[in-house]
Amino acid sequence: MKIPNSERLSYALISPEDADLLYELDQDVEVMRYINGGKVSTRQDIQEVMLPRLAKYANPERGWGLWKLTTISKQQFIGWVLVRPMHFFSDDPQWHDWELGWRLKRVAWGQGFATEAAKHVMAALARSQDMTCFSAIAMPGNKASIYIMEKLGMSYQKTDIYRDPLGDEEVVFYSVKL
Repeated sequence: MKIPNSERLSYALISPEDADLLYELDQDVEVMRYINGGKVSTRQDIQEVMLPRLAKYANPERGWGLWKLTTISKQQFIGWVLVRPMHFFSDDPQWHDWELGWRLKRVAWGQGFATEAAKHVMAALARSQDMTCFSAIAMPGNKASIYIMEKLGMSYQKTDIYRDPLGDEEVVFYSVKL
């Protein structure tokens, strides 16, 4: 699957060859604040945890994976948008409810890039896939991500524990039905 450019961004699925970009993104404590409390990733984390985990859910035909975000004007990598079935790493993946997530460099914050990218990815996938819902999660204190979810038309569903092999976390769940 290909996602065409949006107004300011181009999109391509991240591959193992993008390990340096993933590492670079994860070196900012503030970027990682609502991911894992601000712990930056090591190169070993990228190679032994993040890339193998991505390989488990990546499906280029369905559009599942991490969509690399590159600015058209400067050809600068600014982050990614995640797409995969909700609760993928559980015993009950939601095959028709797709999780969206985003991680952007701090230099790109506050400029509408995350919203532009997520809206664009949602629209491209909704036109070409069999799904009923998009969902997203965030730590309760992550006001910026919650604001993006609301701008995407998502509504608050609940606050609960998100189960994941990397660690369970209390999060807010938002979703929008198609």
